[in-house]
Amino acid sequence: MHVDSVGTAGYHVGEPPDPRSIRTAASRGIDITQYRGRQIAESDFSEFTHIFAMDHENLRNIEARAPANATAEISLLLDVLPHRVGDPVGDPYYGGEDGFERTWAEVSEAAHALVAKLASAQ
Repeated sequence: MHVDSVGTAGYHVGEPPDPRSIRTAASRGIDITQYRGRQIAESDFSEFTHIFAMDHENLRNIEARAPANATAEISLLLDVLPHRVGDPVGDPYYGGEDGFERTWAEVSEAAHALVAKLASAQ
């Protein structure tokens, strides 16, 4: 299984994660300092089985970029949680450290649900 994170715009291509993201991950024993931003590519739509958007604007951008032969299932990440269908993940960028903690919690809950869903489908 391969997991990646990309953006729909080229704002931070080649840049490391936000220092607040690095600290949030590090507080959980995860080193993300070597990651670099990249923009979604046409090949992602066939190389990955699922592409998850964090919010509605990114979902629209992803769907607009999907080639005709796309095979990846595209949806909001929080749609894997029955009590959060249609909800966006909170964007912590313009806030403080607490926003990154909230985003970590939301994404972690969805990731655990996704793993359980994919494991049960096999």
